[in-house]
Amino acid sequence: MTNSGKIELMAPAGSFDSLQAALDNGADSVYFGVEQLNMRARATINFTLDDLDEISQRCKAKNVRTYLTLNTIIYDHDLTVIKTLIDAAKKADITAIIVMDQAVISYARQVGMEVHISTQINITNIETLKFYAMFADTVVLSREMSLGQIRKIVEQVHIQKVKGPSGSLVEIEVFGHGALCMAVSGKCYMSLHTFNSSANRGACKQNCRKPYTVIDKETGVELEIDNEYIMSPEDLCTIDFLDELADAGISVLKIEGRGRAPEYVAKTIKTYREAIDAIADKTYSKEKVKGWMNELKKVYNRGFWGGYYLGRKLGEWSDTPGSKATQKKIYVGKGVHYYPKANVGEFHIQAFDIKIGDTILVTGPTTGAQEFELKSMFVNDKKDKQAKKGDVVTIPIDFRIRPSDKLYKVVKTEFAE
Repeated sequence: MTNSGKIELMAPAGSFDSLQAALDNGADSVYFGVEQLNMRARATINFTLDDLDEISQRCKAKNVRTYLTLNTIIYDHDLTVIKTLIDAAKKADITAIIVMDQAVISYARQVGMEVHISTQINITNIETLKFYAMFADTVVLSREMSLGQIRKIVEQVHIQKVKGPSGSLVEIEVFGHGALCMAVSGKCYMSLHTFNSSANRGACKQNCRKPYTVIDKETGVELEIDNEYIMSPEDLCTIDFLDELADAGISVLKIEGRGRAPEYVAKTIKTYREAIDAIADKTYSKEKVKGWMNELKKVYNRGFWGGYYLGRKLGEWSDTPGSKATQKKIYVGKGVHYYPKANVGEFHIQAFDIKIGDTILVTGPTTGAQEFELKSMFVNDKKDKQAKKGDVVTIPIDFRIRPSDKLYKVVKTEFAE
């Protein structure tokens, strides 16, 4: 939990673009993977050991905590790599390691690294939590817990004064938003059985996201299940009952999405930041929730439901193989130069046209994800209302761009109302 007593908002970071988007939009902490030993080893670009110092420095400048995920199944041949990663994290002053395997826990504690227990361990009761509190200051509860069960565990942490190695009461972390797996807390073996590619080694092929036909072996009759992807749940969204989660006593709210684009990170973190702050200053309301839901729908999602927190059974299946986002980005061009005295960015249009009134998105490793309405621009040194492929445009902006930045325009999709 943050020093202010508010729920800590934890953001995913699968790239420097997403990391910066998290920092710019109010994250209290970020979690990320390095190299191959994390649960999104194939879903993201992933950072390298050489990136740890820059991650640490960027986050320290914003007083944001850093968590390295090492929460896959570990084999003997991984042990040397694990020690190298943890040693590098310690040297870079990374805040904590998110772990599942006891060998990782043991070595992290041996070198004095703070440990957080991954949801992969499936903590569902106070006695199991007390065991892991010998090693960890924060535990992520199983995703299948109800609000009532979470509240009871938090109460027992306080009643029994369950403390972690730091001497403080153990903090309770839960997932707040993002993709859900049909398996118990993500421990799925379907990808391993069908493709020999283990989800528990960060290499999920997501074959649960495909449509399937059920065949009656006696009659040969084939059935499609109401056009639903019956092994693919809709995405978790808690913003409409976030006040209840806060009341249950959680300390950390985790946003899923290390495989998502920087604009996803920017939008979800900005939205949940506003909601957490509204709960703290007692301005959280149904009207605000409606606006927040509309914002969250703009970026990648497979439809929303509240998970198991409200005692529901799994059955909120997705009815589409892809995103239901109400907006999408279209690549337009790239950054060329920034003129700080004039606060103007220069871009080269390489694809689609842009015009005054368009919603523009700029992403980059140091830019993060900046979205704004295009109100004025110069096209080939002349003020104009539209730019086409091949044009060079200058746009008034209040952030620095670089040649690595990408320029997009944001348009509505068929899911927009």
